[in-house]
Amino acid sequence: MKTNEIKRIAQKARRQLIQAVGTRLEHVLSTDKSAWREKEKAIEDLNAHIRSSSKEYVIEKVAYTWFNRFCALRYMDVHGYNRIQVVSPLSGHTQPEILLEAKQGHIEEKLLRPEDQKRLLGLLSGTISSPNGQAEAYQMLLVATCNTYNSTMPFMFERIQDYSELLMPSDLLSEDSILNTIREAMDEENASDIEIIGWLYQYYISEKKDEVFASLKKNIKITAENIPSATQLFTPHWIVRYMVENSLGRLWMLNHPESNLKQKMDYYIEPTEPETDYLKIVSPEEIKICDPACGSGHILVYAFDLIYAIYEEAGYSPSEIPGHILQKNLFGIEIDPRAGALSAFALFMKAVEKQKQILKKPIQPNICILENVIFEDDELAEYIKAVGLNLFTAELNTLLHQFTQVDYVGSLIQPVAVDFAMLRKELDSKDLESHLFLSRTHERVLKVLDQAEYLSQRYHVVVANPPYMGGKGMPDALKAYAEKNYPNSKSDLFAMFIERNLELSKPNGMVAMITMQSWMFLSSFEGLRDRILDYSTILSMAHLGARAFDSIGGEVVQTTAFVIKNSHQLSYKGIYLRLVDGSTEAEKAEMLLRTIKK
Repeated sequence: MKTNEIKRIAQKARRQLIQAVGTRLEHVLSTDKSAWREKEKAIEDLNAHIRSSSKEYVIEKVAYTWFNRFCALRYMDVHGYNRIQVVSPLSGHTQPEILLEAKQGHIEEKLLRPEDQKRLLGLLSGTISSPNGQAEAYQMLLVATCNTYNSTMPFMFERIQDYSELLMPSDLLSEDSILNTIREAMDEENASDIEIIGWLYQYYISEKKDEVFASLKKNIKITAENIPSATQLFTPHWIVRYMVENSLGRLWMLNHPESNLKQKMDYYIEPTEPETDYLKIVSPEEIKICDPACGSGHILVYAFDLIYAIYEEAGYSPSEIPGHILQKNLFGIEIDPRAGALSAFALFMKAVEKQKQILKKPIQPNICILENVIFEDDELAEYIKAVGLNLFTAELNTLLHQFTQVDYVGSLIQPVAVDFAMLRKELDSKDLESHLFLSRTHERVLKVLDQAEYLSQRYHVVVANPPYMGGKGMPDALKAYAEKNYPNSKSDLFAMFIERNLELSKPNGMVAMITMQSWMFLSSFEGLRDRILDYSTILSMAHLGARAFDSIGGEVVQTTAFVIKNSHQLSYKGIYLRLVDGSTEAEKAEMLLRTIKK
């Protein structure tokens, strides 16, 4: 994949979109309100969001929303998942196929209401006056297509009835349009693999990340809204394979030593001695794999491939495997809604790649996008009256107040223990969804329960490239939370995730991670090292040092990848691979393969 070229184009796309959305925003705000009579609610929401944040934040958010949608539609065009290409032209043409079809009078009935079809055809024929009839018609087709996909992919295509439609870039058909830029980045070679989504995501936010770190050097701490762009880093595929194959793959091999799966795992390190104390697995349907900081989903995407091979070996029908994987095996948690949407899309596309009928089935990936949930005392008092004091326990009250700073602490939250199944059953019996004054409160209560369940489960395998952020850059809220809840690892966000991931894994489960190497040496992490050595077992470690990520130059990021078993085996001798001498990703990957195959 031509990553340098992708980086250039993705950064260009961000600048284009921000300028286009900003221009559109100023046009909307400066136009007489009477012109937007049919969009009055959207205008109100737009102004409310500007007041609660800023114009710049709204522009950034909407630009990214359209970037995600355009990239998703382009990927589906390339792979033939759209019946008619939505953002791509046919060979020899310059305009998207869907627009050319509309010009010939071919419009899918389910796409637009009869009155909208009439307007569309009027715009194209010129019988309806418009400054640019073709552009307006194409925007109608785009919005309608996105709304059509809402039923199968709501994570990517929310129904467009808000101000994001108003702020859609108006110039989408010229040679200099954002769609042309995206088609350039996602040519047929680059878009052949879903991995392109992750690369585009990393490079789209790269300039924002540079801005955040430049501010950090001026002692300006990272804000909650900038944590995702400051801490995201796309994981190279060979590192992903090392982690997944030596956690998920190892777990399956321990339970099925006769398996041929290892022939598909180039980075698998066979145990040096027989193991008898391991997590027992009978069926692949049992296995739960979690990435608690999933970003754009690269780790989960490879886990999909490996567990698909496990299902095949276990004799499952190809028609049922993708659905099982989405519903039962893979779980992702993320604080950035834009990255979470891409992660869900990537997994959904993996399923569609194996079973195209998935496009017509409402099977949603298990991606939890954590959100702040805040309750006022008076609304909870009313809610308690409705549900009853016997149900509204002290534990539930505590739980409902644990998600007020999710945008800072994310998956580090440790929810108090409650009986989720019983709670849901009792709450369902109260029929609060239809309650005039409590329905919105109830909706937020259910949101807390959803988030808490993801963070309360114990998983067979936890795999992550966690965010990293030193104490100097931490917002005060995160720093205070770290000091209270993670005293042994509070010096950096990645170290706290090592502790948290061990809590998320089952006894004898496996945790595989790529992190900064500093926890191996610095005195500030002595407590963390003691905790790992006293209560768990390092199965293998690939000490990568500097330059394991070609996308980051220099010696700044020095890393180590490792697999830990969540139980203590005093006599176990882990395998340690020293790869610090390699000067590029390719060299380190080759060194790892050579060492494994010795």
